[in-house]
Amino acid sequence: MVAVLTLLQAFALGLADPCADGRAPQGAIDPSASTVEVEVSRSGLLSAFGHDHRIVAPVASGHVLCREGPRAEIAFDARSLRVADSGLSDSDREKVQVTMEGPEVLDAARYPEVVFRSTAIEAAGDGRWTVAGSLTLHGETHAVGAEVSLSNRRYRGSTAFKLTDFGIRPPVVAGGTVRVRDEVRIAFDVAVRGTPE
Repeated sequence: MVAVLTLLQAFALGLADPCADGRAPQGAIDPSASTVEVEVSRSGLLSAFGHDHRIVAPVASGHVLCREGPRAEIAFDARSLRVADSGLSDSDREKVQVTMEGPEVLDAARYPEVVFRSTAIEAAGDGRWTVAGSLTLHGETHAVGAEVSLSNRRYRGSTAFKLTDFGIRPPVVAGGTVRVRDEVRIAFDVAVRGTPE
């Protein structure tokens, strides 16, 4: 669960060539002002008694570059993901946290790296792009896509993917009557602070 995150590339303000507009920020990502948020929902017969989860993490590193063609990369540590549900007790939040990090789900101690690397972008309107890339999560790398927009010098967007595509079995409780949905959604909000390349 994660990451996605990593998903941003584009800086065109509607132009066919994302590198043609010098106003769009590029360079190193500012980790202190960039985050990813994972939305995990529930399903099953008794899903009304379960909880949807909001999980957040800071971006550890990354860049948005135009040199040698437009591209982007975002990385964060799976061990930095934190359950941020407002409706959970401290003890329940800790249980969710331990399950999420543990070997049955993320196995974060073994697979801490979560990285998105862009492979292609396509203009989708003024300040908007469709971004294709690869996501490395849980020791596996697969293709993902994201919708990205630029506003106030920040790249924002989201993507969805299936946990099972990355070898992660969605957790189940109460004898399978409450389970985590296979598909999770990741939203990202990224600020760029570096000098244009």
